[in-house]
Amino acid sequence: VAGCCAKTTTAPLDRVKILLQAHNHHYKHLGVFSTLCAVPKKEGYLGLYKGNGAMMIRIFPYGAIQFMAFDQYKKVIKKQLGISGHVHRLMAGSMAGITAVICTYPLDMVRVRLAFQVKGEHKYMGIIHAFKMIYTKEGGFSGFYRGLMPTVVGMAPYAGFSFFTFGTLKSIGLAQAPNLLGRPSLDNTDVLVLKTHVNLLCGGIAGAIAQTISYPLDVTRRRMQLGAVLPDSEKCLTMVQTLKYVYQQHGIRRGLYRGLSLNYIRCIPSQAVAFTTYELMKQFLHLN
Repeated sequence: VAGCCAKTTTAPLDRVKILLQAHNHHYKHLGVFSTLCAVPKKEGYLGLYKGNGAMMIRIFPYGAIQFMAFDQYKKVIKKQLGISGHVHRLMAGSMAGITAVICTYPLDMVRVRLAFQVKGEHKYMGIIHAFKMIYTKEGGFSGFYRGLMPTVVGMAPYAGFSFFTFGTLKSIGLAQAPNLLGRPSLDNTDVLVLKTHVNLLCGGIAGAIAQTISYPLDVTRRRMQLGAVLPDSEKCLTMVQTLKYVYQQHGIRRGLYRGLSLNYIRCIPSQAVAFTTYELMKQFLHLN
């Protein structure tokens, strides 16, 4: 539920990010805000949510696996390796992110293909059609895992620093200023939780830090996922090739970090909503 709420909140920015990252020829001359205005004019307001159905199908298991795996890995690392403190949060977050990505990657691939399409130039008619087309035209199951390597490499620092920053800020906040920042949990008054607005702030900071560290790998992943859809796909077959190609063609700011400002606008509220919803759902389901 936390994942679905977070992604729906920022779905229009997600679509624009994919269009810009991969230089879609309809929008490549535009910036972030002009693309946000141009998409509804060209494709209607629902155009901003293109690919969101596939995103919801992906994010429900993704969010579930990630949050559950984080709690489990944290216990295992503490028990088996004897590592605690802030480091076990970083390790558990990285491992949880990687686990969730591998389990749900084909759905992400389909979602990106659908989001990259522009009205009037549809190659895929829907989620099932996209699955069939990728399977038959792009080498069976391996076609669904194009770009997995940069995703895994990028997800490790992204999820790791995300969980690490949020968990660390939460524990420091509740330890240093419990009366100012905390309140008793709705389901267990013995447990102290952050106030909602503080939760949102901590989640936003976590998202911003994690995003800055892992963004070039996100650009690489999108390019590889779009594969055959892009005219220069033969130059983006491996992670290193793609990184080199984007850097040589577009440089750091306009290539590896293209769309980062949008990603802050997208990712900060997304992570804020995700962590806050997760904490609230834990209280509603009596998990504290």
